[in-house]
Amino acid sequence: MAKSNYYIGLMSGTSLDGVDTVLVDFKQRPPRLVACYSHPISPRLKETLLEIINPKWRGSLSSIGSLHQQLGTLYADACKQLIQQQEIDKELITAIGSHGQTVWHQPYGEHPFSLQLGDASIITELTNITTVADFRSRDIAAEGQGAPLVPAFHQEFLAHPDKNRIILNIGGLANITILPASNKQKTTGFDTGPGNGLLDAWVLQNKKMDFDSDGNWAQSGNILDDVLKQLLNDPYFSMQAPKSTGKELFNLKWLKGKIKKPLNTYKKEDIQATLTELTAITISDNIKNCDELYVCGGGLRNKYLMKRITNHLPNIPISSTQELGIDPDWMEATAFAWLAKRNIEGKPGNLSSVTGAKGNRILGALHKA
Repeated sequence: MAKSNYYIGLMSGTSLDGVDTVLVDFKQRPPRLVACYSHPISPRLKETLLEIINPKWRGSLSSIGSLHQQLGTLYADACKQLIQQQEIDKELITAIGSHGQTVWHQPYGEHPFSLQLGDASIITELTNITTVADFRSRDIAAEGQGAPLVPAFHQEFLAHPDKNRIILNIGGLANITILPASNKQKTTGFDTGPGNGLLDAWVLQNKKMDFDSDGNWAQSGNILDDVLKQLLNDPYFSMQAPKSTGKELFNLKWLKGKIKKPLNTYKKEDIQATLTELTAITISDNIKNCDELYVCGGGLRNKYLMKRITNHLPNIPISSTQELGIDPDWMEATAFAWLAKRNIEGKPGNLSSVTGAKGNRILGALHKA
């Protein structure tokens, strides 16, 4: 096993359901998933992170600094656990790619930024493995959105010479990568809007569950056309790409502010059904000139959501990215392992055609072991 082919990728997304941890072999195409592990996030830490992401949060710099350290330790523990479980010789691992936990994404305005917590120095120190982190900042410095970054990985491994493919990731947010058949056309992509984030927040508030299993609660309700129309009026949905967003916008405060009547005048399951339809429509409205649609992310397991997307796209074949050789549950973590590899090799990790940056850039800050 050549050391230069083995990388660890870490991803804890907006759903906060665990730290996706993968060991990837890049010697072959598509890359081989050697091992994978979901490291738990304690309920208390998850609650704290959800509070910080809330626009109403009024905490202290001290608490942010403390969380930065806690998450660094958490990510290091995830790596060590994966290595221990699989009995991997860590000397074979070139580097760790850590996305970090996004607590605020603000790519617009006079001073754009995207803040991810999880001290990479701690990861390096506790694992003794070189770590690459802070992938978004360089793209934003080059006047890009800093997101989405995974489309570059999709282009590298999932494009087809004769078919127009779209890769759909449904995490807390939903985003698409448009992979044209012709290499004369540029890959594009953007966040379409809510994915599972609003669904998870609503079911947590009303049912004390982390997610709506299979979308069963949503399916028990009715889609409220008037409410859906009000939600679809948000300017983000008509904004031209490049664009990206996060829970800073699409949260329960946003939901309450968009609906003219008080939320308690509606059945709770009807709101869940309507939020599911919002995700389905804002995704499907952006699927154009597509021969094949491949889906990854947790939303793939929401049967009702997938049913609604399929309903809106009756003439497009929809499959899991597993058919292309990339496990849909570990796509993003695998992509950040690859982004670490790009950094180590001195190669660009972004696509300016996606993020709007002035050019392609080497992404990430390198913390050598």
